[in-house]
Amino acid sequence: MPNTFVVAMGIGTVFFGLICIIILSTLMSAICTKLGKKNAAAPAAAPAVPAAPAVDVIPNRQAMIAAISAAVAEDMGTDPAGIRILSVKKL
Repeated sequence: MPNTFVVAMGIGTVFFGLICIIILSTLMSAICTKLGKKNAAAPAAAPAVPAAPAVDVIPNRQAMIAAISAAVAEDMGTDPAGIRILSVKKL
């Protein structure tokens, strides 16, 4: 067999495989879109919203602040006693 025939068969096989993958992914996308529209047509009841607590209570606040101080001091290479944390806010 000539080399050009082997190269042409290899390239043809690769492109045929790629075209099959594109066609299959397009079909699956269309099927999933249709199934998604059927499921979205019947909206579920809205879940009840729980009452938000008035104040965020952090259990073991002093232990948490000590751990944060130790981590910051380790990163900065200093003593934890020299670090003062003024406030802690929930993100």
